[in-house]
Amino acid sequence: MKKRLSEMTLEELWALFPIILTQHDPAWTEWYQEKEALLQNILPKAEVLRISHIGSTAIPAIWAKPIVDILVEVKKDCNLADIQKILTENGFICMSREENRMSFNMGYTEDGFAEKVFHLHLRKAGDHKELYFRDYLINHPDIAKEYEKMKLGLWKEYEHHRDGYTQAKSTFIAHYTALAQKEYENRYE
Repeated sequence: MKKRLSEMTLEELWALFPIILTQHDPAWTEWYQEKEALLQNILPKAEVLRISHIGSTAIPAIWAKPIVDILVEVKKDCNLADIQKILTENGFICMSREENRMSFNMGYTEDGFAEKVFHLHLRKAGDHKELYFRDYLINHPDIAKEYEKMKLGLWKEYEHHRDGYTQAKSTFIAHYTALAQKEYENRYE
């Protein structure tokens, strides 16, 4: 009998869900649009400020994990537990919760990745640095290629250690996010 995901250790989960990078796939935009439409339909319009495609799948022409990242920003006074209930009723699995943010996954099964995989980042208003990083890479293809090269170089070393992979990219991401925030000033405020 297979273990349920909730019964697996972190190491077992990392083995079942390794880091995989693939060439950019235009279908990722379609996947995002499908989920965006669902989210607009199920989430309370009065609470949601913005839904955005973030992460490497939103950057044309670079290799990425075939996992579509979605940022959902809600009002500062929104009760995240209410949104969590709606999301879990619609197939999202809550992976982490902090005071002003939550993380959800969809497409993770006891047999590995489903055909379509999503990470949903639920955030209170103003917590959206990923938008700046995304736009910077889109508008600076040379930096996007530099990011891609770094990710490809880290891939096999961290194939079964997601936290290490994320940490190894953090200095690069922080540097270019800061540049983007200066360049784009209050674009998302």
